[in-house]
Order: sequence, then C-alpha cells, then structure tokens
Amino acid sequence: MKWIAGTIALLALGLVFQLSLLIYAMYVLLGVLLLSRVFTRVWTDAIEARRFGDDEALEIGSSLEIKVAARNTGRLAIPWLLMEDSLPRGAMTETPHHLKAEGGRLTLARLAPGETKVLSYRIQFLMRGYYQLGPLLVETGDVFGLHRRFRVMTEPLFAQVPPRIVALQGYNLSSRRPIGEIRLAHRLFEDPTRISGVRPYQHGDPLNRIHWRATARTGQLQSREYESSCVAGATFILDFHTRSFFGPTAVGSVELAAVAVASLANAVCLMGQQMGFVSNGRDAADRIREEGWRADFLTRNDARTRAAEPRENTRLRPVLLKAAKGEDQLAKILATLARLELTDGLDFAAMIREAAHNISRDTTVVAVLGTVTQEIAAALGDVARRGLLVTAIVVSMEMEAVPDWARPPDWAEMLLAQRIDFRVINGEEAIGNLCAEAIIR
Repeated sequence: MKWIAGTIALLALGLVFQLSLLIYAMYVLLGVLLLSRVFTRVWTDAIEARRFGDDEALEIGSSLEIKVAARNTGRLAIPWLLMEDSLPRGAMTETPHHLKAEGGRLTLARLAPGETKVLSYRIQFLMRGYYQLGPLLVETGDVFGLHRRFRVMTEPLFAQVPPRIVALQGYNLSSRRPIGEIRLAHRLFEDPTRISGVRPYQHGDPLNRIHWRATARTGQLQSREYESSCVAGATFILDFHTRSFFGPTAVGSVELAAVAVASLANAVCLMGQQMGFVSNGRDAADRIREEGWRADFLTRNDARTRAAEPRENTRLRPVLLKAAKGEDQLAKILATLARLELTDGLDFAAMIREAAHNISRDTTVVAVLGTVTQEIAAALGDVARRGLLVTAIVVSMEMEAVPDWARPPDWAEMLLAQRIDFRVINGEEAIGNLCAEAIIR
C-alpha cells in the first residue's frame, strides 16, 4: 500500500506540473503494482499443502520425520515460493533444548503448473512435552518484491512425549504400598458395601453372604466376594505452580517431579492397585482445544510468532484423573504428564479445595512438591485431618537428598508440624531409592 500511495502522489505531482516523463513512469509503475497484486493472489490461491503423518506418542530421545508437500494447482508458474514449517520457539531456544531439528524446515522453490515441492526434516525429542509441529507458512509475491502475500496452511501434528520411568530399587510386588503409611497390610477385613465378585459357596459362609440371584441363575449356591477395607493405591498430587520452581535448576526440578510421579504410578500399576492424579498445571491439549492454534495474522512475522507461541491460558480448575486400576489408567496419567505445563493460575491450597471431594479415601495421598510453604503444609495437614494418609515428596536439584536432621530445614519443620511424612529427591537415582528403605509403618 505504501508503494501505491507513493506512486499516486508522484502521479498527482506530475499532473500538476505537466511532467510527461514522470506521468508516464508512474502509470507504468502503477500498472505493475496492480498486476503484481493480481498475480500474487492468483499464485497464493493456487497453492495446496498436505502434511503427512498423524499425531504421535513418542519417547524421550526418539525422533520423527516430518514431511509437508506444497503443490501448484494453477495454470501459471509460481516464480518463487517460500515454505517454512513452524515449531515451538521456546522448545528450540530455551536451555536445555526440548527439540532438535535436523534438516531444512525453510526452503525457497519455483513451482511450475502441477509441480509439487516436499519439505522434509527430522525432529528429535530431548525432553518431556506436548509439541505442536506446524502449521506450514507459505509466502509468494511478484518478481520485483513489490508485493508479497502469505498463507497459513495444513493442520499441525502434535507429538506427545511422556516423562521417563525409573525403576524403583528394592521394590517388592507383594508390598501393599510403594510409599507412605498403611493401616492394614493384609486383607484382614472386608467391606460389605463393596462387592468385587461372586464365587461358589464354601462351608461356613454365613447366610447373609449368599448371592441369591446368582444361586437361582446357576442352580448352585453362590457367595459374594467383598473388596478389602484396607487402604490401597495412591492419588498423586503434583504442584506445577510457577512459584514452586525457581532458580537456575527450576527446569530440571520440574522434569524430575514429573519423572517421580510417572515412576511411582508405574509401581502402583505393577502392584495392581488403583491410582489417581491431581495437578494445578495447565493441560496443553486443553489449552489448544479452548484457544485453538490458528489466529488472524497481520504480517508473516506475526503469523510465525503467534503460531509458535500460543496465548496464555487462565483456566482455574485442576487437572484431575479419578482413581482407577489398570494399564489404561497408567497410560492416562503418563499422557497427562506429557501435556502438563507450569501455570501461575491455581495455587496448591486452592487446588486441594477444588479437588478434595474427588480424592479417593481408599488411597494414600502422595504430594510431589517443588517447594514447601506454610500454606502448602497447612493444606496437606487439612487433608490428613480428614482421615486420609498423606506422604510428601519434596523435589529440588539444589537440595541434599539426606538433609542434616540435627538442624532440620524450615520446610521440614512445616511438614513435621502437620505430622506429614516426607521424602526428598534431588535426582533420578534418589527416585530409584525411594523404596529402598522400609517406610511402611
């Protein structure tokens, strides 16, 4: 538009002063500008793009080949076409790097009618996360560079990378609990309100245990089986508030907290017990569903920035998975951990208030914390006073795994004042040793 405005201004000046050569030149330039806008629009509308592949569930260290094809469906050749595939800017620039791109994701090509150009590169995933790969940004224009036009094309792919799982050393599958206290270590009592199944009648079974409908259906006496009344399984509460992780080791502590939850959840799954999950973090997939990845762009630089760095999410409700058993539940927890991002919205105490009624009383509450404040300790104390068993895991790569208990740190005194059992981890080795000691009381 600046070129057109300048050309019209010079044309008006030439008409006023009767400058024939200037008038002729401005007429030619104005025609070139108008034709360039027409041709640029025709070229841009003739581009079709396709991304190959589907959303992927990957592991840390694995790689994925990305292919995007752009085709000229028009009758005119496109003199130049700039193709760039968008990647999360922070994942590529922050230290440590989350992604590593190998190959060119930016190319310049000329497309004849019906010709296709394929953009191909490989991404290696170095850390846990939920990564948006794409969309494709294409730009073209006239040969003089007077007018350019771009489009945002193709739906992006989403790669989900869960945290690493550390094997717990000294873990005993016959144990009733990988961590925390337990009131009854064996099935000494049964809960008559919770039927787990039906079995053939055994001598000595009381009459109130007989399942009369099953007996009538099978023609043989059948007795009810009840679930144990002992506490089993765990509900993991992960504090992912930005204020809980600070300093030069904040990124490492965040990832260590996710690894701790994943490792303990895997141990509980192997034991055949139920597990739940609660966090005040932000679910990246939920953010994308609510806000979308596409926006209205004014310039190509604006398109690149907003495609790579989506808007902040102000949702103030916890991420919650109710307690359940099985590998499907473990897969849900790992997928949630892969998508989880730090947030400054919901603090720990507010998360506990929101999720308290959804925490199963049949599980130990395992709180994984980046820091301990008086408010966090008081919130855990309230949970314990409601009759739930609570264990805290404090994560910090700057902290000693075995503090000097002759002079307990302030955070330890806060937890001890609330009668909360706790452990400290400062690395993956410490996670593996969580169960090396007998901590069931």
